[in-house]
Order: sequence, then C-alpha cells, then structure tokens
Amino acid sequence: MAAFATATSAAAASASAAVIRPPRAARAPAGIRCSVAEGPAVSQPRAAGGGLADCVVVGAGISGLCVAQALATRHRDRAPDVVVTEARDRVGGNITSVERDGYLWEEGPNSFQPSDPMLTMAVDSGLKDDLVLGDPNAPRFVLWNGKLRPVPSKPTDLPFFDLMSVGGKLRAGFGALGIRPPPPGYEELVEEFVRRNLGDEVFERLIEPFCVYAGDPSKLSMKAAFGRVWKLEQIGGSIIGGTFKTIQEKNKAPKAPRDPRLPKPKGQTVGSFRKGLTMLPNAIYERLGSKVKLSWKLLSITRMDDRGYNLTYETPEGVVSLQTKSVVMTIPSHVASGLLRPLSTAAADALSKFYYPPVAAVTLSYPKEAIRSERLIDGELKGFGQLHPRSQGVETLGCLYSSSLFPNRAPEGRVLLLSYIGGATNPGIVSKVRDLCS
Repeated sequence: MAAFATATSAAAASASAAVIRPPRAARAPAGIRCSVAEGPAVSQPRAAGGGLADCVVVGAGISGLCVAQALATRHRDRAPDVVVTEARDRVGGNITSVERDGYLWEEGPNSFQPSDPMLTMAVDSGLKDDLVLGDPNAPRFVLWNGKLRPVPSKPTDLPFFDLMSVGGKLRAGFGALGIRPPPPGYEELVEEFVRRNLGDEVFERLIEPFCVYAGDPSKLSMKAAFGRVWKLEQIGGSIIGGTFKTIQEKNKAPKAPRDPRLPKPKGQTVGSFRKGLTMLPNAIYERLGSKVKLSWKLLSITRMDDRGYNLTYETPEGVVSLQTKSVVMTIPSHVASGLLRPLSTAAADALSKFYYPPVAAVTLSYPKEAIRSERLIDGELKGFGQLHPRSQGVETLGCLYSSSLFPNRAPEGRVLLLSYIGGATNPGIVSKVRDLCS
C-alpha cells in the first residue's frame, strides 16, 4: 500500500462570493490607478494618476478566475479593465493536482459536473481536447449492513436494487406521488423534507450518504441546498407532480440553441482533465496573463467618495494601492468578513457565521491483486466509488475509484483510491490528523 497525500482543508471547494459596487458614477478613463508606498506604513497609500479599474476580483481560486475570464471574454464591453489578485503564489485555490511516479491524484476537489456553463469555461480556456469524462454507466455503491450495494442508475433498476426494502420503496413511491404528510408551513431542513416526502429509508440510505461532503442534512435548508427538488413540490403538489409540470413547461418554452463547440456528455457523469483539475485554473491564468497578480495580500478596502474603492495590498514590491469601480470577492467568508467590516457591519457579521467543515483527502494505491475478487468486473475494479452512511460506523465518508473513473491515474497493475474523512458530522478529524502529523 502506498499513501501519497493527506490534505486537510476548511472546505474542499468553497469560497464566499461578494460583489461590491459603488453608486453609479460617470465612466472614468481606461486604465488602472496603482501606486507603491515605501516602507511599512500603509494607512495612507499614495495614488498615482490614471483611471479606475472596472473590476478587481479578489481571489484566484476557480471561482475568481472563472468570473475574471467571463468578464474578459463575454462582458468586455462592460468591464474592459479587470484585475485578479491572489494572496498565494499560485492560482487554483483548493484545486491541487499532483503527478508523480506514474500516478496522478487530486488533493482537493476531484471532479466537476459537466454542465454547459462548466464545459463552456473549459472550451473558452482552450481545454476541449483535454476533457475526460467518466463512464455514465459505471456503478455507484452505498455500504449498508456490511455489503456494498449498487445505487439505481435508471428507473428500470428501482424494482430490483437491494439497498432498500420493499416497504421502503413503496413508501418512497407513494410519497413522491403526494401520498404523504402535507408541508409544515415553515422552511424545512433537508432531513425533514426527505423523511416527510420519501420516507426514512431514502434519507438514511441514499440522501444522507450523498450529503456528507456538503454538510449536515439535519442543519441544511432544503430550499437553499436542493432548491430544484424543493420547488417541485411547490409547483406540482408533489415531487412527481412537479416533475411532470416542469417537463410540460420546458417543452412549451422555446429551446435556446446549444453552443456547437461543446461536447455532449452521454448520461449523468463527472469530468476532469487529462492532467487533472489544475489544468483549468492554470489555463485561465495563462490567458489572463498580467491581469493576475500573485502574492498580493489584501489588507484593507475603503470607499472613495462614491467613485469606487481603494484596495491596499501587501505585495513583493511593497505596499500597493489599487483603485477600482467594483470588487468581486471570492475568498473564504471569514477572511471577507474582516475586510468588509469597515464598510458593512451587517455583511461582516453574516459572513462570519459561515461554517467550513474540515475534510481530509487521502489518496492510496494498492496492487490490483489486493482487491477482493467479488469487487472486480471482468478483472477490473469498475465504478465511480462508494459512500458510507454515518450509521454504518465507518469513519471514511466515501471512496472514489480514481483509476477507474479517469484514464492514466495509476501505473499498470495498480489501483488508485481517493477517500474523504471528516465533514460536518465528524469535525474531530482535525485533531486526529494533527496527532498523526506530529
């Protein structure tokens, strides 16, 4: 067994996104106003001549870079002068792909949903030929009563899969049709909504395992976390009724033409890139070029008499003052809270309340012959991976079959597995990781 990486993060791919805009003012001349102050004093940074930047994006993780690229390509007429600043010496935020000794693994997010907006970003970044998509027919498993049980992937699987009992399936079916308790009249949590509509087994064996990365379903708002499903009951009186009504409305509405440049995924799957997820932020960085400023740590934001904002940075060249008409913040909420407090106490207080569950990503490699024979299909470990409900007593949240999901992730004869531990229901994992490291 080879253990490659244990990476602990406050939230695997989360960032707060706040847009700050001043009141409408006359358009300033093109260009960026920027100055460098000598010495440690930063309370009154000098401003050189020139116009305001149209927008400064704070944070060069994937959120900030995608915002900047969209502004620079699709909204250039509205914001021709865009600057991206990043406190670290690299772009990508929590996205970290590592290639070593014939292996390629992720130490943060592992894949993405290949929606049209995501595919558009990849194509616009010149990565169309580097896209890799998982097999949509690959099975997914949930551990229940000591056995890995396949999750139904299509309606015809529903009568035969053994993850739920016959009674549990009937309860879910009747509930989806609307034969269940009525809505309570207040905003339900994910657990409350699912148990009421689909029954206990659906929640405990299907929904709870799939929520573990995002947070605690007993605390998550259904409307906020799964708004599309929540809306089905609102518009159709039940999940099935809302589904039919949504399909009818969709068929009536004119269908916008799809971008012919985009590849069309075959079924429900996930995507990555030939050399890992880090290819996307690196490609956007290369296209934005000098618009991206690395090792720029934002110290403060002040308003400039209704003409914009002054951002003060600590940079390798000294203290820098940058003026802009608008600011987009794609940084952790607790960092944004401190920076925005002088501008809005209410916003700062709200941002300070966000909780980032600790999650550790652990990548392991085994020889193929170490895998149990009953887990092999045609001599190979096939599938997306497996999830472990908290009730099953397994500390690992789940395990992705990395070398089965995407090509060229492990040498011949080896299997690469990515496991996650921690999450909102197991925050104590942080102290355990520190104990191991010490």
